[in-house]
Amino acid sequence: MIIHVDMDAFYASVEERERPELRGKPVIVGGTPEGRGVVAAANYAVRKFGVHSAMPTSTALRLCRDAIVLRPRIDYYAEVSRQIRDVFHHYTPLVEPLSLDEAFLDVSGCIQLFGSAEEIGRKIKQDIKDELQLVASVGVATNKFLAKFASDLDKPDGFVVVQENAIREFLDPLPVGSIWGVGRVAGKALGQLGIRTIGQLRGLSRETLDGRFGKMGEHMWNLARGIDDRAVIPDREAKSISHETTFARDVEDFEVLQAWLMALTEQVARRLRRHSLRGRTVQLKVRYDDFDTITRSQSLPEPTNSTDVLWRVASNLLSSRLPDRHLCVRLIGIGVGNVDRTERKQQLTFDDDGGGSERLDEVTDKVKDRFGPDAIRRAIASGRSQSRDKHSASDP
Repeated sequence: MIIHVDMDAFYASVEERERPELRGKPVIVGGTPEGRGVVAAANYAVRKFGVHSAMPTSTALRLCRDAIVLRPRIDYYAEVSRQIRDVFHHYTPLVEPLSLDEAFLDVSGCIQLFGSAEEIGRKIKQDIKDELQLVASVGVATNKFLAKFASDLDKPDGFVVVQENAIREFLDPLPVGSIWGVGRVAGKALGQLGIRTIGQLRGLSRETLDGRFGKMGEHMWNLARGIDDRAVIPDREAKSISHETTFARDVEDFEVLQAWLMALTEQVARRLRRHSLRGRTVQLKVRYDDFDTITRSQSLPEPTNSTDVLWRVASNLLSSRLPDRHLCVRLIGIGVGNVDRTERKQQLTFDDDGGGSERLDEVTDKVKDRFGPDAIRRAIASGRSQSRDKHSASDP
């Protein structure tokens, strides 16, 4: 049995916990509007105005003039995330983090010790509330797809269990757009076939779906039946470390994607360093609105866990290796593969400063430990010039 835990408006909720006077007020965690900032998190009070993550901060403030904008404190959120994972590991060693605020847990082998998967899910939810004063939404099911689907269904503060004998009953009445990956284009095509619900989608043959949607057809055929055989893979067993995010609305602005990729790169680098791992291959993943998924990778001469080295490669892949097509992205992610515990033996080609990038990570951590998470920040600059016109469809 699989549990998916998703923290509700995580960054904003942490800020509200630290500053109780913010509760009930519209809060945005993100960059400034003057610097082409992006909303990283929005609490539920500001979401009522149409504000959502990945939206330019300037747009968010036009929708809600009274919104309070706070700069992200990624290092602090990472520390809180570690405390949340400590709760998970009390119940099972099989924990696969997806980002700082969500993870899959396989509790199949822990049921005799802690009770049913539903009981474990409720205990985890209550432990997070009691120990960290934060709220999580939890989904419990037989596989990853259903568990994540369940955790999203009743946010915030949700708890949904999908019983194995009730999968069809659970899925059938839901809109077909609820299926992960069915975006605007696929939803419109299904609508033309008279398909509005997952139950109706199940009535289409695999041949029909494959013929109309290509490789996405098999994906929809499986998920409409609740089929997903992916295993929960904890960090210690992973051959790669990755983070990705699916946007609430498709993103068409290059700088928005760049800002998100930087945040994801920092998270991946921190996980590598936390587990004393280094990786040799950087992989960028981009999924467009029509579910076409592009992966681009680059191998390094030596393994690394340096944020700056990983960012240079990821940024280059984003700016120069995407196909020549309209930029309308629903998901972006970064992974580092070929990971091991090999120590750094010689200077990386990407480090032209005598190992400065690794020392920067070390010094940055020490400065933040002593003076607080806001004492020093990384800045990014868009290295895109000609390629920007090729991929950017809007410049709000």
